[in-house]
Amino acid sequence: MTPELTALTLAALLQCVQFVIFAIPANLELGPGYTTSARDRAPSREMSEKTARLQRAMNNHFEGLILFTIAVLVITFSDKGDAITAACALIYLVARVLYVPAYYFGWRPGRSLIWMTGFGATVIMLIMALL
Repeated sequence: MTPELTALTLAALLQCVQFVIFAIPANLELGPGYTTSARDRAPSREMSEKTARLQRAMNNHFEGLILFTIAVLVITFSDKGDAITAACALIYLVARVLYVPAYYFGWRPGRSLIWMTGFGATVIMLIMALL
């Protein structure tokens, strides 16, 4: 497996971990009556600030993972992988791991800088695929 595909696999597993670390407190806070329902109504109580942050960090990773997946697939199928794209894939993965506590603890401006690092690594991979 290429380094880029390895990073993509690990990023997908990170998404699974993020889902679990969000779902557990969300289920405890909102109760099974709401979390097992079709969610046609708003919850009767709000999630805590920290649990809501975990949800936003998870959703943000879904969004970032779309572009990163495209970058990895384009690099892989065009056989353009090299040391730069491998490094960018690792940078993306490390940034996404760091983003979770950065969002949870409200690190400013660290959270945004971490996000920009991961996004920038993805953009570089996309550009490298065109060269």
